[in-house]
Amino acid sequence: MNFEERDTYGMYKGQEDEGPGPRLMGADTLLGNDVYNEKEEDLGDIKEIMLDMTTGQVAYAVLSFGGFLGMGERLFAVPWDALTLDTVNKRFMLNVDKERLETAPGFDKDHWPDMADQSWRDQIESFYETRPPMEQSTTEQQSHRTH
Repeated sequence: MNFEERDTYGMYKGQEDEGPGPRLMGADTLLGNDVYNEKEEDLGDIKEIMLDMTTGQVAYAVLSFGGFLGMGERLFAVPWDALTLDTVNKRFMLNVDKERLETAPGFDKDHWPDMADQSWRDQIESFYETRPPMEQSTTEQQSHRTH
């Protein structure tokens, strides 16, 4: 299911230049969206979107991968910055090979990690090669000061 199919309020229907999206999207319409990589491998779908309540920003999308009919599936917290929205195919793109995703830090639905724990966050950001915006801006500011 994609974001247009989950649009119960009609915010994406109508003329191309009106309404929200793709820059501003309803969170509920993104749940269940497929995630693919550039090799056209199906990596799973979005099960949840995690908000950082201290910053008001989206921190992670929880991706479901593997298993069958919910049995044996693993969940992965993917940094929001690692995903891009493919508006043509109405899905998310993640620049990770399927084989590499199988080795990603994951969890099951009964054992969620403490996503506020800095060491856990560091591990996730290292795996997906992302940094939070605050660290990026600090690094960029320091870089500008040295030039």
